[in-house]
Amino acid sequence: MKKFFILACALVFWGVALAAPVPALAAETIKMSTTTSTRDSGLLDYLLPLFTQDTDITVQVIAKGTGAAIRDGADGNVDVIFVHDPEREIKFVDDGFGTKRYEVMHNDFVIVGSPKDPAKIKGEGDVLAALKAIAGEKAPFVSRGDDSGTHAKELSLWKKTGLPMSKTEQKLTQDGQERTVTFEAPEGAWYLSIGQGMGKTLLMSEEKEGYALSDRGTFIQQKYGKQPPTILEVMVEGDNDLFNPYGVIPVNPAKHPHVKVKEATTFAEWLVSEKGQQLIARYQLEGQQLFYPDAIPDAK
Repeated sequence: MKKFFILACALVFWGVALAAPVPALAAETIKMSTTTSTRDSGLLDYLLPLFTQDTDITVQVIAKGTGAAIRDGADGNVDVIFVHDPEREIKFVDDGFGTKRYEVMHNDFVIVGSPKDPAKIKGEGDVLAALKAIAGEKAPFVSRGDDSGTHAKELSLWKKTGLPMSKTEQKLTQDGQERTVTFEAPEGAWYLSIGQGMGKTLLMSEEKEGYALSDRGTFIQQKYGKQPPTILEVMVEGDNDLFNPYGVIPVNPAKHPHVKVKEATTFAEWLVSEKGQQLIARYQLEGQQLFYPDAIPDAK
């Protein structure tokens, strides 16, 4: 009788155990440092749930300027970076901090400005001519001044104009730490370097009734995806000098053995896969395409 009771209890126990739902394996999580434009445009909110659905890998996003994002990768603070400054990206790989740069997509930069257009540049097809006109009029120009990819592109354009440049220092606070960046920028009180992201730069451009350089994706989001929308308008677009490519780079475990390079590479390869490229091509806001695939240019 006692043996029968023990056997019955065992059968009940195992029956309950077998009937209980088996917990799913926890998804792996990787850390990604990326430019604010991939976040602020809404692209990551659109892509990342689909990536997790396909791979069971979640992505923790740390959005900041491209310069700071690249430093995160160099310091081993993240597993992958997704940024838009090809020159610094290539150096990152050449210096051994990244395994490979994957060409993912592009959009473009635009000069945006107040409807009052004090420098009369709306419709100008030559971005350098437009910048010279802004400087000549001493119309307010608001620069991010934050060591981001957009800031780097803006400074490269000013340099091409041949206008006088002077050494400028900008204090930045990121991750609770203050640092100073030094760069060559236009001279004059009309040029305002604020050390802030794209959203605040556009807001100050409105307030000053001036101009700014913006990536098109973030500008579209600010124009059509928020309330109240920005009153700024696109002034200059289409110049080849305004091309804006994005790359994704897994951090090299040879430099930082703790990084999750397998999962980071899975993410990079998913972005440049046929599915990832099609999703990027299909992402729109208010009927406008924000990014164009580069790994598979004809993806639709």
